[in-house]
Amino acid sequence: MQSVRHIAYSGTALALGLLCLAPVAVAAPQDGPPPERPPVGGELLGRSGVQVMPKEGAPALPGDLTGQSWLIADGGTGEVLASYNAHQQLPPASTLKMLFADVVLPRLDRMAMHKVDPEELMGMGAGSSLVGIKEDLDYRVDDLWRGVFLSSGADAVRVLATMNGGVQQTVSQMQSLAQRLGALDTHVVTPEGYDEDGQVSSAYDLTLFAREGLRNPDFRAYCSTKEAQFPGAFDKASGQRGSFGIANTDRLLGRYPGLIGVKNGYTTNAGATFTGAAVRDGRTLLVTVMRPNNGSRVYDETAELLDWGFAAAGKVTPVGRLVDPGTAPTPEPARPAASPAPAQRDPVQIAQPVQTPQTVPAGSADKGGAGLAGTLAGVLCMTAGALLALRARAIRRRRAAALAAAAAQPLDGIMVPAGATAISAR
Repeated sequence: MQSVRHIAYSGTALALGLLCLAPVAVAAPQDGPPPERPPVGGELLGRSGVQVMPKEGAPALPGDLTGQSWLIADGGTGEVLASYNAHQQLPPASTLKMLFADVVLPRLDRMAMHKVDPEELMGMGAGSSLVGIKEDLDYRVDDLWRGVFLSSGADAVRVLATMNGGVQQTVSQMQSLAQRLGALDTHVVTPEGYDEDGQVSSAYDLTLFAREGLRNPDFRAYCSTKEAQFPGAFDKASGQRGSFGIANTDRLLGRYPGLIGVKNGYTTNAGATFTGAAVRDGRTLLVTVMRPNNGSRVYDETAELLDWGFAAAGKVTPVGRLVDPGTAPTPEPARPAASPAPAQRDPVQIAQPVQTPQTVPAGSADKGGAGLAGTLAGVLCMTAGALLALRARAIRRRRAAALAAAAAQPLDGIMVPAGATAISAR
């Protein structure tokens, strides 16, 4: 029985040694595609192509839509009535100013006065739209906001951003609010929406920004203003400060029945973008159109979608919804893709690098010296196993010699015949 125990002891020792020779698993970071996350607002909104579920009697969607991405939603219920590439990331141009206003408008007293420092007007991109702010002059915040909404003035945005703590702080606040609103397709680089590599948004996100803004009476008043007077320079002869007229660049305002804004945009890279809101019979619809084939088509296609939406009331099943603030998942912001060229028409897929565990053999190079630690652990285990095996072998040899000497002797009253094999461990 003791020899049987030695068999088990020796086997265990050998097994331990062999086991310690096996590769050691360590966690190593690895770049790869992100885990799939459900599209914000519903699964259908994450699909490419037209998404619509008409009921009996529903009107057909306009057949001449060329926008690379668009969405129409009920501003009251948040129901998305139809969409096309709703989450495709595209350059937003000046429609990003809606998010800027969502952040900064509640933070500044609109009757406050501010003297413009020359440095506040530096750093704007070439060709930026301007309202005509002059350095070393005082401006009321109320007038600056008209410069933002009517003239899409990057100079007005820069001055307001300075009053808000600076451009970079404002950009950070815009990104944080976008996340809270559930606008996970948006990556902010500039507060005014000027083309910069990596600055993207989507039809879904821009619609969220518009809905959030329209909850603010001041936002609603500014975006629905068609014309205004803006402060000018002082007249040397009279010593009086003059003014000049500015008009809203939104071509649907005052032309489409019930339109209440919201914001248009255009750059060479982004093409034309527009988010509009209109009210009819107590129902508010929001439409965003991004990058149609022709810049002027952005207004026509918005109007066509609004007409369809009012006619389709109660005759379509929603394909998704605009999420409420704070209810969407907020993972690490996706790394934005470079802004696609204007001619590109296919949906843009954004891959987010993440770190996932990977099993690698002991001794492999990895961060933090995990390979070296694995190698040392393997050597120690192998040494211990080998020592145990040597000790077991010595015990077996001594036991075998003792059993051979007693082979012909009585054992517990039983004679072991000469030539019989004694029990031994092998």
